[in-house]
Parts: sequence; structure tokens; C-alpha cells
Amino acid sequence: MGLLSIRVPDVGEGVAEAELVEWHVEIGQEVHPDDLLAAVMTDKATVEIPSPAGGKVVRLAAAVGATVAVGSELVRLEVEGEGNLAEEPGSPEPQPQLQAEASIASVEEDKARSVTPPVAHTQAEQEGARHPQKPLASPAVRLRALEAGIDLRLVPGSGPAGRITHGDLDAFISGKSRVALGRKRPNTEITETKIVGLRRKIAERVSLAYSDIPHFSIIEEVDVTALEELRAKLNGEHADNRPKLTLLPFMMLVLVDAVSRQPVLNAHYDAEAGVLRQFGGVHIGIATQTQAGLMVPVIRHAETLNLWECAEGVARMSNAAREGKATREELTGSSITISSLGPLGALATTPIINHPEVAIVGVNRMAIRPHWDGARFVPRKMMNISCSFDHRVIDGWDAAVFVERLKTLLETPALIFVDP
Repeated sequence: MGLLSIRVPDVGEGVAEAELVEWHVEIGQEVHPDDLLAAVMTDKATVEIPSPAGGKVVRLAAAVGATVAVGSELVRLEVEGEGNLAEEPGSPEPQPQLQAEASIASVEEDKARSVTPPVAHTQAEQEGARHPQKPLASPAVRLRALEAGIDLRLVPGSGPAGRITHGDLDAFISGKSRVALGRKRPNTEITETKIVGLRRKIAERVSLAYSDIPHFSIIEEVDVTALEELRAKLNGEHADNRPKLTLLPFMMLVLVDAVSRQPVLNAHYDAEAGVLRQFGGVHIGIATQTQAGLMVPVIRHAETLNLWECAEGVARMSNAAREGKATREELTGSSITISSLGPLGALATTPIINHPEVAIVGVNRMAIRPHWDGARFVPRKMMNISCSFDHRVIDGWDAAVFVERLKTLLETPALIFVDP
């Protein structure tokens, strides 16, 4: 028998490290050639690592969430033959725990020791800490509760470590306690979840955008009654042979028109180089919620698409993102982004710009509201649009003109189809 070391592969494009996001095997498991061992994520893509040979897993070199260097050992197998590692005489059997997990535990223990002051606890308090369902109380208090037929788990304690005193029991019996009879005890459970994989990438990008970009937002109310009537009519006439029209295809056409008048908004800003990179093509990112987190599939060259092609693009790219089938190229390269929560949206939002873009358009929930037409209040279908801008390169005047153009087109949908 020999040992086979399987290392993190070179995924190209100058990537020197990756994040381990998933294990497909565990210690002691038998694997066959081409069985998936793990998945690692870079800034570019998620890469699945297959086994080059069959054997038994004897070592996993990192925990999920750890950063692993290209070329470092990831998995060790016990295989028939010599393998590629020489087993040292007298070397101990590989331990069935992850070294990264042990390191994490050690760091957490050191942190706990450094921030937790020494406190002397009585034996009863220590027992209560080990068994939180058993309330802390003296024998005399327990006897009184037993005689009164009171469950001490319902009595809030005001003493050290939540110890129940005679005063607490008196307050409970007299009905002055903070917790009435029959009320459930507070849920003090705390669950910790390590943020890894796509969720961590999203967190890093949002943090970068929010910390680096000085945002300012404009929120405008829009009467979309006419637009919704047009959308319903088009969906009714073409229900059999056309994709269903949502608000987003109209928003895409409106966005193409608006940025054609103000191309500075269809751009990326490179702060380090001090360069604003404007794009001739309008590559619209559609912020899409998936089970794995927020993704932004991109519909390229929206300036070349008609309404139905926009609808088809939105449906195709959103489904690909939700099903995890969107490619790296389909999830990168947007020049401006639309964010919409649909019917779940709020009255107004302040969306965060998709770095390194300089603007984002947020679509909020529609609602019937009273609208003054000059003579009386009439019911109209209203919606707020929330737009955020990078104040380093976008002035308030330019932003206001842009939002006003969006409002004009949405309230007069016939203008959407007039060639500017």
C-alpha cells in the first residue's frame, strides 16, 4: 500500500489561491477514479476536483471556508502500489480530523481566554450552565415551589447567573413577575454559521462597494398605470407565442434610452488609475436572488434588443442563475445594473452600486395610491424608483436629469418605442 497526495490544481489566469467551499468525501471513505473529492472557488469560477485514482481517504488537509494555495496538498489517499509519498518509518497514522478545524478551535480557545475574565461559580451555577433546562435555586426555594405547585422553569431569576430567589418566587406567586403563568421561556439559542463560498464572495463585493464608493440616492414616484395597461394588453395578445412580459424588459429599454443621453452613467470607475471607462454597448446586470445568494447575470448589448428579446433574455439568464448553470462570462461584465424585488419590494430602497459600476436602478413595489389630477383624487398604480450613484464621478444634477428621463418614459410608455 502507498500514499497518494492530491494537490490543489492550477486553475490558470494567474490564480495563486482558492477557497475550499465543499467536501464530497470524508475520512475513511473509499473513492474510485473520477469521483469528486472537493470544490474550490476562485474569483473567477468554482472548480470541482476529481480523484485521479481509487483508494481510501486518510487525510483532508483543510476545512470548508479555508484558503488553500495552488499546489498545496488537499487530500491524501491510501492506494494500491507505491503512490507518490514515502511513508516515514514510525510515522503516526493520519488523524481523522481536519488540521484547519483544529487550528480554528485553538484560535477560538485563545480568544475566549483573552476576553473572558475569571469568575468563581458555585457548584449549582456550574450545574445550571451545563444543564440550562434546570433552573438555579437554593433547596429552600425549590421546596417552596414544590409545595406551591410551581414549575421553576417559568420563574425568571434576578440573582447571579439567573439564580431564582425567594423574592422572585414571591413576585411570581403574586402575579407581578415579568413572566406570566404559561408563557414560554425565552429562546436563548445562538447558532453560528461560517460564511463561505459564494456568500462570502457576495459579502466581500458588497463591503468593497459600500466602503469605496460614496453613494447618494434619488427616489422618485412614478405613475405606471398606462405602462401596466400596455403590459397586460401585450401579454394577452401574445400569450401563446411570446415570453411573458414583466416590468423588467420595459425598464431595460428605458435604461438604454436614458444612458444614450448620459453615457457617463454607463461606465466603470477605476479609482486606483483615476480612469472612468465608458461603454458604447449597454450591458445590463439583472440582480437575481438564488438559493446560493445574490447573483447578477448580464444581458449584453441591450441597445440591440427589442422588447420581446429583452423579456426572453431576462427569463433565460435569471433561470440559468437560479439553477446554477450560468457561466462565468454570463455573470460578469455588466455596465449598469437593475435591482428589483418584485412584489416583495418595499416602498423605497437605497440599492448598493455593483462595483465598479457608477449607477444602479432599483425597482420598488407597485401599489394603488390616490393621485390628484387637478380636480379630484383618482386611483392610480404608482411605483417608486430608487437610483444610487457614485458621487466621485456623478453630480447631483446629472443624476436628477437621468431619473427624470426614466420617470418620463415610464409614465408615457409610447415614448419608449420612439427611436431617439
